[in-house]
Amino acid sequence: MILRRTTFTGAASLACAALVLSAAPPATAATAAAPVKVGDVQQAMEALVETGHVVGAIGEVYVDGKRVGKGSAGSRLLDGKGGAIPSTARYRIGSQTKTMTAAVALQLVKEGKLSLDDKLSEVLPEVAKKDLVERADKITVRHLVQLTSGIPDYIGPDTSSPTRNYRPTDLLAASRKNARRVEVGTFDYSNTNYILLGMIIEKFSGRSLAAELNRRLFVPLGMRHTYLPAKANEGIKGPHGHGYAPDETGTMRDADKINATTLLGAGGVISTTRDASTFQRAFRQGKLLPASLSKLVTDPPPGQTPPPAGGPCAGNPEFAAGGGGSAPGFTAATLTSSDGRVQFAVSLTLAMDNDERSTVSRRITNALKSLFCPAT
Repeated sequence: MILRRTTFTGAASLACAALVLSAAPPATAATAAAPVKVGDVQQAMEALVETGHVVGAIGEVYVDGKRVGKGSAGSRLLDGKGGAIPSTARYRIGSQTKTMTAAVALQLVKEGKLSLDDKLSEVLPEVAKKDLVERADKITVRHLVQLTSGIPDYIGPDTSSPTRNYRPTDLLAASRKNARRVEVGTFDYSNTNYILLGMIIEKFSGRSLAAELNRRLFVPLGMRHTYLPAKANEGIKGPHGHGYAPDETGTMRDADKINATTLLGAGGVISTTRDASTFQRAFRQGKLLPASLSKLVTDPPPGQTPPPAGGPCAGNPEFAAGGGGSAPGFTAATLTSSDGRVQFAVSLTLAMDNDERSTVSRRITNALKSLFCPAT
């Protein structure tokens, strides 16, 4: 299992970096009320399925919190079986979870319960004492949020059991067996950073990560269909699309039963198009964090090149950093305008090999263009 944050630009990419469609400046008051033209979402979903190896596609567009378009194409199961997926169905949002985890951790910073400069060895002394994280005395909370700690990823054979309930410390132990690739302060995408942030949240809040996400985000924002599963066999509630991945023989196998205890704060949240859009709108419009803290998530981390300005349409609306994530069997994204007014949330369930997956971000970018770029 590989958990990724997917990048969407003008060209396809599955690089592990922030999902960005443009680096547009914040909208002014004059442009905030500008009308937004939206194309046919149903047609866009049908076009995504027609590109091949997409089992099902659902998408919705929201403007100022109101749904203005929806679509569903393909089927719940492979080979056209299982009927259509409701556009309101739940799905895994993958690494979009990281923005939620970061938001809660940074709220603790805002409240003075935690500092960005706190050392990992100070806030979680057990990881240093048990040698679960190398250089824990050099790594700060800021490094974890910005993915610049250099801590290796944990995903691999030691965390591949579909039924074992892994503890966060088990994931850290798996990470510790892998070689560090960069020094502290250098960007290197690793899910382990957000497992550690989840542990910090639990320690400083006195609640489970699932409970704290619910208390601080899901309930206040009215995200009634969103939750973080915490047991190995806890899947997606309700009718939903199933994704598929090749086994060692190349045969496509149902990948729906991903072990939730290997995802947690790095990629475990299950949501809907409406709820994911609600979160991104609140985050972008400064309702969750002050700008001084939210920019730690939205700005490129140290050493990373800022994305090109202009967006896919080089016009209005211009899409800024949103969220995207993928793993074997699915890719999901919530693409958000720079002013937070507009969201295009999409979930694709897939049946393709790793080489074919490199085309998915380009396909979603093309869907975005079909919805928001004027015909030429």
